[in-house]
Amino acid sequence: MPVNETFATYSDWLYRSALGVYLFAILLYAVEQAFARAPRKALVGAGGPDVLVDEPKSELTKSERIGRMGAAMTVLGAVLHLGSLVMRGLSAGRAPWGNMYEYMSLLCLAAVVTWIVLMAKFPIRRLGVFVLPPILTLLFLGGTVLYAESAPVQPALRSYWLVIHVSVISISSGVLLIPGVTSILYLLKDTKSDRFPKLPSADVLDRMSYRTTVLAFPLFTAGIILGAIWAEAAWGRFWGWDPKETVAFVSWVVYAAYLHARATAGWRGRGAAWINIAGFALNVFNLFFINLVTSGLHSYAGL
Repeated sequence: MPVNETFATYSDWLYRSALGVYLFAILLYAVEQAFARAPRKALVGAGGPDVLVDEPKSELTKSERIGRMGAAMTVLGAVLHLGSLVMRGLSAGRAPWGNMYEYMSLLCLAAVVTWIVLMAKFPIRRLGVFVLPPILTLLFLGGTVLYAESAPVQPALRSYWLVIHVSVISISSGVLLIPGVTSILYLLKDTKSDRFPKLPSADVLDRMSYRTTVLAFPLFTAGIILGAIWAEAAWGRFWGWDPKETVAFVSWVVYAAYLHARATAGWRGRGAAWINIAGFALNVFNLFFINLVTSGLHSYAGL
């Protein structure tokens, strides 16, 4: 099928537009983070010991309005980002995740959508200044170092498993980027000193990391299993300890260990956060080093 160059051009324009909008959103989050006041507490006493409670919120401050603008820009960037993937798929007449550039784009979109959902669930909007920069960096590298022209995929990828396996593993990997960042912030916040008063409470960060990992882990597991089924159909074996397969399996073990640690009293807290960060590091390592440096059966992908 010939490539539709018009749709391919629109896809590139939308991708770059999304990058610009995400960057603007980061700046807005940074303004809110810089000028917002730390949560204040009020002493309440009723004949017994005084209790610290949150002060009632008044009308929105200027920094909060700017933060809401950042959230709106994030949603707009996600819409443009989704449009770039749709246009790429229409231009090539296939699922738009057949090379590293497209895979990275889908992964980052999953991370952004996860962040938008978390903002709706938790009072953590200002953390966009920490969460979006790693995503923007991945998108920038994807659009420069890893960029590939719209084209048909290689024969090995012309399978319905491309739609199933690659989408599941990419989306789950993108979702897992978020708890990696929030676990790092948890370690910064979970200290006896109050050096980072503007960060959400350690409990909120811990619950965010745990719930997001719980959501992504079954998808990640399904992605690995589906990949093994595709490998048997394509290469005649379910598992061959290819570098990407090996690191993906190690990542799975680490995330399983995190979920177990999070449910174990002795490891809950800082210990569990360190395990989650190790999974995050393996996720990024598998994304870049395995695809760009090592050679294996997963080393095609348009590079």
